[in-house]
Amino acid sequence: MNRPSSTHDLLPSERRVVGALRNLWYGRFERIRVCAGELVLSPPPLSIRTVKFGSAPLQAENLPSEFALKKQFAEFFEQVRAIGDGEIRVLEVRAGLPFAMEVEFRSDATGGQRG
Repeated sequence: MNRPSSTHDLLPSERRVVGALRNLWYGRFERIRVCAGELVLSPPPLSIRTVKFGSAPLQAENLPSEFALKKQFAEFFEQVRAIGDGEIRVLEVRAGLPFAMEVEFRSDATGGQRG
């Protein structure tokens, strides 16, 4: 199971990240370690909020404890699980969803990704 489809399919660290992204809303996280395809959240990554002037304020959504993941979350966790060992240098967040990330990893001698 590489691509999760609901929160039921998530590891505890992944559930924490869903909440953190939704709380940040706009901004980025920096230097998130990944070990064996799992996010390492201790110590917590640096979070930087982007404040957008003239836009509607964030309205908290009351979500059930289990729900279907939006495509962006499913793709994000699929990518994280494929990293193996490495570091997400920057994870950009827009409207509480993962938007883009920069990943640091070592290449093997053939130019392939090594986890």
